[in-house]
Order: sequence, then C-alpha cells, then structure tokens
Amino acid sequence: MRPRPTPDPVGPGQESVWSYPRPPALDPSDEHVVVEFAGRVIADTRRAIRVLETSHPPSYYLPLADVDRELLVPNPHRTFCEFKGQAGYVDLVVGDHRSELAGWYYPQPTSAFAALTDHVTFYPDRVDRCLVDDEVVRASQGGFYGGWITSRVVGPFKGAPGTGWW
Repeated sequence: MRPRPTPDPVGPGQESVWSYPRPPALDPSDEHVVVEFAGRVIADTRRAIRVLETSHPPSYYLPLADVDRELLVPNPHRTFCEFKGQAGYVDLVVGDHRSELAGWYYPQPTSAFAALTDHVTFYPDRVDRCLVDDEVVRASQGGFYGGWITSRVVGPFKGAPGTGWW
C-alpha cells in the first residue's frame, strides 16, 4: 500500500483538503460566487453548496435559479459518482462562443446528496473565470476533477498526473 501524501501546512483562515471526509460532505456557503464566460455573467449567487471530499479542492454547486439557464445546452456525456449518482453535463453557449462540457449536475442525486438537485457546477478552466468573494479561482490539474482552488484551501490536490491512487 502506498503512503498517503503529506498534507501542505495550513495557515490562518485556511483548510486542508486532507481534512475533508470520504464520503464527501455538503457545506452550504454564503460566499459570493460568480462565473463568467464570453463577456457574460453566467451565475451570481450567495447560495452555493460546496462539496468537500478528501484530497479534492471543493466544487461549488450553484442553484439553477441563480444561473442564466438560457446559456446552458444539454450535452449527452454522462459519468457516474459512487456517492452522488449519475452526472449530466452542459455546454455553455454565448453567441458564437461555446465551451463543451463546461459544467455538470446530478439530475437525480442519491438521497445523501439530494440538496444538489437543481444545482450545477462548472469547470473553472472551461469558463473565463470563477470568483469566490472576488478571488479568482484556479482550476485543479487534470481533466476529470473540477475543483475550485482558492487561497482558502491547501493540498496537495488530487487530479495531477500520478495522483490517481489517492
């Protein structure tokens, strides 16, 4: 068995992704979350839900009521999460600008994650920018995990090459 990575030091006001639970936890947030794409505000909310899972940067799920739904186009791509259930995907389309698989959601999440019904999250590297309390989010490495990295969280983070065994 491989040893667990050594968590980065935690500073004042920070949290380690290595203190997050598995299975994941839901954390309602009143942080100001904004998503922008192609010169448009796609989402603007203070009602996000953070999903916290060991070694993963949080993903911020935004209520559809606070998202410009006219810009979301269903994509047939699907994946499965052992905890949340089957995920559906959306493309973002603003005029001639399209970002394929820009976001995902759980149309019928498992009962433990029912709060994610009617919420969507976005890959930070597939939109122009995501902000949390005016801080620009960094995307997690790799193409699978859509975590949102801010100065609030420390890693190391799952997603980079060689981290699949975490």
